[in-house]
Amino acid sequence: MAKTTPLEMIEIQSWSEVPEFTSEAEEAEYWRTHSLGEDLLEQMRPLTDEGLPPPRPRTRPIAVRFDEDILRRLKALARAKHKGYQTLLKEFVVERLYEEEKRAGLVG
Repeated sequence: MAKTTPLEMIEIQSWSEVPEFTSEAEEAEYWRTHSLGEDLLEQMRPLTDEGLPPPRPRTRPIAVRFDEDILRRLKALARAKHKGYQTLLKEFVVERLYEEEKRAGLVG
């Protein structure tokens, strides 16, 4: 059985050595063979809450029943929009709720 040797990692000393990537796959392949040098690691600091978006409000799960045809159509549309079907459904409800609130004079 042939003996395999660990991959020799290339140490990056400066951010200027890191190329622009055209895809996540290309970036993953790069970092498979490269690592950050000690100087770069020492420059890194933990993230603080500053500059981060606020946390999303908590949501509460509820049960809503749809027939198979409606659910199939919802999932197909969500796929076409590159979203989850539950996310798309929430967007629909929020949009329609706002329209109805406007119609009822509850919002400006």
